[in-house]
Amino acid sequence: MESRNKSILSMIKNYYYLIVGILSVLFSFTHAWNGQTTVLPIVNVSNIDLATKTTIFYVWHILTAENFIFGVSFLVMAFYKDLSKVKFTAWFIAVIIIARWGVIFGSTLSKNINSLTDTLSDLIAIIIYVGLIILGTRIKDKI
Repeated sequence: MESRNKSILSMIKNYYYLIVGILSVLFSFTHAWNGQTTVLPIVNVSNIDLATKTTIFYVWHILTAENFIFGVSFLVMAFYKDLSKVKFTAWFIAVIIIARWGVIFGSTLSKNINSLTDTLSDLIAIIIYVGLIILGTRIKDKI
């Protein structure tokens, strides 16, 4: 059993990507669960039209799917032998995550500046997430 664990551990080429992958998959499940139990029930009982309710529902779950796809991508990249070939993908996902934060911040700033502190947990999560990605991009291939 111990030799099997060592062989699995030796297959991991980038532990930062592994952590980001696990976090992303976890974030996808918590995002879906939070939406289904907290946000979407409020939307469903509101007086807004059905088209808007439908849009909110699918946009919420698009982000859930994105998180899951990012997670699977990082899990695959964590085991990829030639890390230089996946570096662009990691940077690209980091830029998408930063753009998400820009949308969150800009929307909150323009719609309800008083709730800007409510976005602090998102900011902290994104800083950690992107920080781990950047650390992962700095790993050099072992010859």
